[in-house]
Amino acid sequence: MARRGLLLILSSPSGAGKSTLTRRLMAWDPALRFSVSATTRAPRPGEVDGRDYHFLQRAAFEALVVAGGMLEHAEVFGNLYGSPRAPVEAAMAEGRDTVFDIDWQGGQQIRQAMRDDVVSVFILPPSMRELERRLQTRGQDSAEVIAGRMAKSRDEISHWAEYDYVLVNHDLDATETDLVAIIRADRLRRDRQPDLSAFVRALNAEEEPR
Repeated sequence: MARRGLLLILSSPSGAGKSTLTRRLMAWDPALRFSVSATTRAPRPGEVDGRDYHFLQRAAFEALVVAGGMLEHAEVFGNLYGSPRAPVEAAMAEGRDTVFDIDWQGGQQIRQAMRDDVVSVFILPPSMRELERRLQTRGQDSAEVIAGRMAKSRDEISHWAEYDYVLVNHDLDATETDLVAIIRADRLRRDRQPDLSAFVRALNAEEEPR
């Protein structure tokens, strides 16, 4: 039977494992579609249009917003970022699920726009000390940047109660297993299976066995 695709929103403070879990989900089910954001900033060396971002001129981006063509959008450091609506809706109609690696503000906008189709999951670290350790282990940021990320993390975490599911990422393997269970269960929801009514009518129309 046909199935309507769902929108999976994953949010977490930086360092809690959201991006790693997203990659694991995409490996678990290659049919999952990752939502590629649009932006008005210039491409960086090595970035490919349509793979890393959809690179748009500001006028084209703003026209999409006015036309309702963005599920969510925000301005960050003078550049616009957003999630185009058309490819998401096309995937849903094909029965494909879309994964959003996005912050709580973007997730909130998507829930408002597509409430019945969204499953939202917030990933928590096991402790703030462990979160800071993970950020330090990356070796990518200065102490000042890490301090800024930790301060922002507390604001991100304050929105945990807005999500359908909350997972504490003690262990990546266990958290991945829980995420897969959430997706499997939500795919079976009655309202995600538009052909169920016809299937049940057909069952009832069958002749009783003799």
